[in-house]
Amino acid sequence: MNKFDNIKKIIVRKPLKLDCGVTISNYPLAYETYGKLNQKKDNAIMVFHALTGDQFASGKNPITNKDGWWSYVIGPNKALDTNKYFIISANVIGGCMGSYGPSSMDEKSGKKIGINFPVITINDMVNAQFNLLDHFDIDKLFCVTGGSMGGMQVLQFVANYPNASQTAIPIACTSNHSAQNIGLNELGRQAIMADANWKNGKYEETNSLPNKGLSVARMAAHITYLSKEALQEKFGRKLQERDDLKFSFDADFQIESYLRHQGSVFVDRFDANSYLYITRAMDYFDLNKKFDGNLSKAFEKSKTKFFIISFTSDWLYPSSENKEIVIALNSIGADVGYVEIESDKGHDSFLLNVPDFLQALGNFLNKSYERLNEKRI
Repeated sequence: MNKFDNIKKIIVRKPLKLDCGVTISNYPLAYETYGKLNQKKDNAIMVFHALTGDQFASGKNPITNKDGWWSYVIGPNKALDTNKYFIISANVIGGCMGSYGPSSMDEKSGKKIGINFPVITINDMVNAQFNLLDHFDIDKLFCVTGGSMGGMQVLQFVANYPNASQTAIPIACTSNHSAQNIGLNELGRQAIMADANWKNGKYEETNSLPNKGLSVARMAAHITYLSKEALQEKFGRKLQERDDLKFSFDADFQIESYLRHQGSVFVDRFDANSYLYITRAMDYFDLNKKFDGNLSKAFEKSKTKFFIISFTSDWLYPSSENKEIVIALNSIGADVGYVEIESDKGHDSFLLNVPDFLQALGNFLNKSYERLNEKRI
């Protein structure tokens, strides 16, 4: 029995032409929902996940038995209140939690697709997930939201479907990947591909996994999700269960042990080829270029109300890049709000218990939903 047999999924029959030119159809899209869709079908929020996320945004992930990546945010009386809203969360295509990706089976060969999977983009991910609106017979979402790569998907969603959501909340994201971020992603990809067990992406055929390379990729990425202040406060130069240096290449420092642990637990839940494909999609993301270098054109057909959130200590997607999106929206007279949350937790702030963030997010949603209902009375 396949571990994904009991998860929710739809089979998308409608052909989807990917940006790389390949057309896919009859592919699985795994999803999860929280709360209930009301009779008016006007309380639906689509949540987009970040690089290593999945459809299990809250509660217990039945595959990993870990808490959902947005458990602080989604639930009864939380910012995304499941007493009020219907939350939809999908695993992106290219992912490894039941949606169509490199670890999916090729029906013709009977083997996993692996490196023969087509190169995908953020645009492709969003277009695939849009099929969930038809599945639930939803004409218009109340909100689309997500952080990091999830925020990129929010921007792409509004650009592609200007009238498909009342509100949009991109969090800690950017409209295009910087050279620094492309370089950091390439570091991770090269770590995976340099692992002898990668086997040119065909490791599944030899029952070998490039766990060492994937672990290093995760360690390098994890550093970028935190801030210098948070790392210094939590670890500093503390030694790992010893009083003096060991004069070896073991994990002398607590930060070394922490990163090694993060890498080791990651390989148990994530596919190496998926990591390659998804980071590539992030690097290819450039909403500015798609609209002739004018980001405001991406949103000029939309009446969606925006609320953009950034964090003071996020150096991966700094506030300056989030503000560029605000400026683009202001230039066309869009309805846009912005808040920079004070936090020392770095880019990961949107995944953690940061009270000011949770309050700002919840207040915006609740007030927007109240106004929506007032208009309909």
